[in-house]
Amino acid sequence: MDKILVLDFGGQSTQLIGRRIRQLGIYSEIAPGDARLEDLPLRDARGIILSGSGFSVYEAGAPEMDRRVYDLGVPILGICYGFQRISQDLGGTVQSLGRKEFGRARVTLGSASPLFARVPGTSFVSWMSHGDSVTSSPDGFQVIGRSESGLPAAFADERRRMWGVQFHPEVTHCEHGMDILEAFAVDICSARREWNLQRFLAEEREALARRIGNRRVVLLISGGVDSCVVAALLVRTLPPDQVHLMYIDTGLMRQDESDEVRVSLATLGARHVHVVDASRRFYSELKGVGDPEQKRRIIGDLFIRVQQEEIAKLGIENAFLAQGTLYTDLIESGRGVGNKAAVIKTHHNVRSPLVEAARERGMVVEPLASLYKDEVRALGLELGLPASIVGRHPFPGPGLAVRILGEVTQEKCDLLRRADQLFISELRSRGLYEKIWQAFCVLLPIRSVGVSGDVRRYGHVLALRAVASLDAITADVYPMSMTDLLEISSLITNRVPEIGRVVYDVSSKPPATIEWE
Repeated sequence: MDKILVLDFGGQSTQLIGRRIRQLGIYSEIAPGDARLEDLPLRDARGIILSGSGFSVYEAGAPEMDRRVYDLGVPILGICYGFQRISQDLGGTVQSLGRKEFGRARVTLGSASPLFARVPGTSFVSWMSHGDSVTSSPDGFQVIGRSESGLPAAFADERRRMWGVQFHPEVTHCEHGMDILEAFAVDICSARREWNLQRFLAEEREALARRIGNRRVVLLISGGVDSCVVAALLVRTLPPDQVHLMYIDTGLMRQDESDEVRVSLATLGARHVHVVDASRRFYSELKGVGDPEQKRRIIGDLFIRVQQEEIAKLGIENAFLAQGTLYTDLIESGRGVGNKAAVIKTHHNVRSPLVEAARERGMVVEPLASLYKDEVRALGLELGLPASIVGRHPFPGPGLAVRILGEVTQEKCDLLRRADQLFISELRSRGLYEKIWQAFCVLLPIRSVGVSGDVRRYGHVLALRAVASLDAITADVYPMSMTDLLEISSLITNRVPEIGRVVYDVSSKPPATIEWE
């Protein structure tokens, strides 16, 4: 099967590049950017894309590519750091000029190039994220696009079949980004469109059955989209007696979620479903803890300890541990394919020491680890899950603990649950829920003065968050109408009197993340 190989230098959107190529119906594979040529999966590679990175190409320790890759003769496209890597490696110069470009920036095209053949007109709005710039191109390269700052935004050596762009065509905010990637993968590389979700499902089921064999597998299921899709995949792939679904009630779930989870699990047809109430233990271990990373570590470790205790009680030791880990979890936790990935936030199902120990023993299966949320939703429908489960907004593994800034207590959880239920129910009744990627409330660690009747009140401050996204790599604020915001705010402060002030988060990702912690 034809493929486009993506070399990962640790950029936060590396996996998104691979995802976009798959959206074109072309298989993509990601490999470490600093791997030796002999170790790269080059078979059937019709083209190579060099990813971004948090490094500068000229600094010590920056990831370097085996330069023999340039001599393979297959088309190469460098994106951001990859653009600068090509320049640095082949005799150009890269410098920090003090003119940094972040976010939307218009690119004006120069001479005609097959890379921009699908882009209408002579300019478009790109998405930039760089502090360094290519100040001179290598011999044989021609600048084919400049940013509004006059800096090189794209160059090409078409004789050697090499292109580079300073912007990120893979992010949704880049105009004609998919057209540019399609021009590279289809027009320039002549890669055939042979990839689809049905093929992924068939190959993943075969791989699961082969790896697990006749061993048992335990899945910690939250009732969210990811774990439910993994549960359906396991139940529909393995004999029923091999699959054990375990739901641990942490006390950090949304309103009535535990009951909803029980109903959801019943629809999967699983034979072994274990429900464990461990809420008191979680509240106890989180007492006095305010640091978000420490909260995530505590929750992740306790999740696994409770699971291990319950497995021992059930007599199913030495079972595989299945998880609903997605590409975005791996990226943000710094477990990208390359060795230079940055840690944005720790996901309890990725960086927990106990999960790491199970992973070292080869006892962790993560069948969704190459997929993004939109792909997972499509896979869930393919597996026959109801739309009510597949369409749920994402919910973090640590639950409300990362939506309560500062110390987590049962009282705060109860307060946040009430407010969040009102917010979500209002979004549903107003026909907004399906239009929003993710919406939730955040309880802030401050109080503000207010008035209730004629009495001074010192109430909690609640933040509302609603974003539009396709893959959670980037996200825009959902443009909620002022009327909706005013009415929802009034409803919350009237029905949850402990809350005295409501604010709306208008930060995009980047620079913010979707969750607050």
